[in-house]
Amino acid sequence: MMWPLETIVLLLLLASAVTALQARDLLASVVALGVYSFGSAFLFAVVGAVDVGFTEAVVGAGITGLFFILALHKTRRRSLD
Repeated sequence: MMWPLETIVLLLLLASAVTALQARDLLASVVALGVYSFGSAFLFAVVGAVDVGFTEAVVGAGITGLFFILALHKTRRRSLD
């Protein structure tokens, strides 16, 4: 196993999850969730579950991210300030 690589990816997952939760801009949250999904797909591929990683990349980051961005495009943007 590649412990340093897995540790770096897990720290990336943690940072992107915290960023998605604390971002004030919804588009930034969607991008952070996409980074989280790609990171988890990469982690699945590293540990040997390549099919699960591919599915996570396509569905989690690709299709879901696209739907979120389209939903944001159809709505008005406002800040929480």
